Amino acid sequence: MADLNEAELVRRVAAGDRAAFDELYRRTSPWMTVRLRRRCADDDVVADVLQETYLAVWRAAGSYAGSVTGGSAVGWLWTIAANRLVDALRRRARQERVPTIALVETTAPAAEDEVMANRVGQDLEQALLRLPPELRQVLQAMVLDGLSVRQTSVLLSMPEGTVKTRARRARIALREALS
Repeated sequence: MADLNEAELVRRVAAGDRAAFDELYRRTSPWMTVRLRRRCADDDVVADVLQETYLAVWRAAGSYAGSVTGGSAVGWLWTIAANRLVDALRRRARQERVPTIALVETTAPAAEDEVMANRVGQDLEQALLRLPPELRQVLQAMVLDGLSVRQTSVLLSMPEGTVKTRARRARIALREALS
């Protein structure tokens, strides 16, 4: 196997040759790891991308057409790895955009607190129902759901300035209704 070039190893991998795959991995994984680390500092992401890349190579080696197109097997491998890295970084960016919900401890409130909360809750509920729907949506997203101005802006598809203005108007209206 040592005298075969990478293109021939890929062709043998396409035929199901496990030894050729092992040799291809032994030759190419060190430099691929270095190239991936230059683009991503997270070792876990690099390890996942490397695994996904070689899994894709094993599954799709038959699609390598280097001898016909003049492309190199190493270039083909790097293209797969680069695409997998982009996919992994996009997944991570999507996960970071999802707001996390903090869990709150549940404790039983005192009876007096329940009575006061119920009364205040009824007054607040009535005041909220009297708000125009666009103000109520912003207030619900920011106060009840705990979203930031930016997150509320994305959720409601409106500019951040509009979110701030509506939140202020809603608070003023609630203050007047409850006083």
